[in-house]
Amino acid sequence: MAQPRPDRLITALDIGSSKVCALIAQIPEEKGELIVLGTGQRESRGVKRGYVADMEVTERVVREAVEQAERIAGLNIEDVWVSFSAGGLISDIASVEIDLGGQRIEQADIDGLLDEGRSSIDPEGRMVLHAQPTLYTLDGLKGVKTPLGLHADRLGVDIHVVAADPSPIRNVDLCVRSAHLAVKSIVASPIATGLACLSEEERELGVALVELGAGVTNVSLFAGGLLVGLASIPMGAADITDDIASAFGTRRQHAERIKCFHGSATPSPRDNHDMIELVAVGGDEDGSDGSRITRAQLISVIRQRLEHWMGAVAGALKDLGFTGPVGRQVVLTGGGAELKGIADYAQGLLGRSVRIGRPRGLAGLPDAHGGPAFATLAGLAQFAAANPLDLRAPQRDGQTVFRPRGGGNMIQRLIAAVRTGY
Repeated sequence: MAQPRPDRLITALDIGSSKVCALIAQIPEEKGELIVLGTGQRESRGVKRGYVADMEVTERVVREAVEQAERIAGLNIEDVWVSFSAGGLISDIASVEIDLGGQRIEQADIDGLLDEGRSSIDPEGRMVLHAQPTLYTLDGLKGVKTPLGLHADRLGVDIHVVAADPSPIRNVDLCVRSAHLAVKSIVASPIATGLACLSEEERELGVALVELGAGVTNVSLFAGGLLVGLASIPMGAADITDDIASAFGTRRQHAERIKCFHGSATPSPRDNHDMIELVAVGGDEDGSDGSRITRAQLISVIRQRLEHWMGAVAGALKDLGFTGPVGRQVVLTGGGAELKGIADYAQGLLGRSVRIGRPRGLAGLPDAHGGPAFATLAGLAQFAAANPLDLRAPQRDGQTVFRPRGGGNMIQRLIAAVRTGY
């Protein structure tokens, strides 16, 4: 069988707090879904709350995950697209405008406008991950997708900028390069996950995406097709595991297992009758010490943490301006979204329609990697295949940094645009 052309191969690498996973995909010759050639996964042991805490351990895990994907695909890869999900991410809009004097818009005018936009990004304070032109403005009319060939006195564009604290980004970059892999780009996790889980119409009308990771929860708001708001909560599914281990005096590994197999966000009448064997911290793996709990006791511990967790999510949504009649739906994804009954629980607490977001748009994705825990990985591959235009201007060390500027409530402006036929 002929080897795929290198320029049509994509390798995505998702470095999370609980797992590191890699995916090698091929861009089809004709339009269609990406073809998954190989995947790899390893337990993450050097990442805490989304941040690299142990460079040597994380580097080894990255190398092992990529090597596993290479063996399955029968290929050697050299570069990767990497996700970043730690706190400190911000989203903002930089707007620029030029005077055309009523002339017909040519490609040179658009190129000049984008050059102006590139220079308008303030290179101080934060590292820019994305600086993408979105929609154009003609004489004050917002929401123009293709201005080429139209007449206007003034032409403007909104540039969507996502930035993060520079040090954690550099740590991720160094870790991957130390594993002898070139970094094509570092992609903000909410952007990648949104591509995998949300439809274009959902992103246009308004939707909240909640990534329930192991160590960090990212709450992101989409409206008008853009990521318009971000908030990070230093809490995740691993906190539930720790609560179970602490409450019942068992090992973390065993607590994770009973959470996955027996845990639920919603109680049932049988919970007081279903018994669960425990393994004490110093006990045998077969649970021969004889300690047991009811499923009701397990669910009680889970729900205590969930109440605090989802309360923090509700607060983040309120702070982001996710109110009113537009964009009421919430999409849950990430490993925490695999907890049984969590969508119903979140819907009751948040008072909104809630669904579980799973990756789509990839052919040959293994069933084991088809759940919400792998949405970021799938979205990374889709982002890489789309390879959107980016206006980042390289600075001293090849990186770009950005300091957000004031300029009104971006979220409310975009939602208002949606209401008027954005």
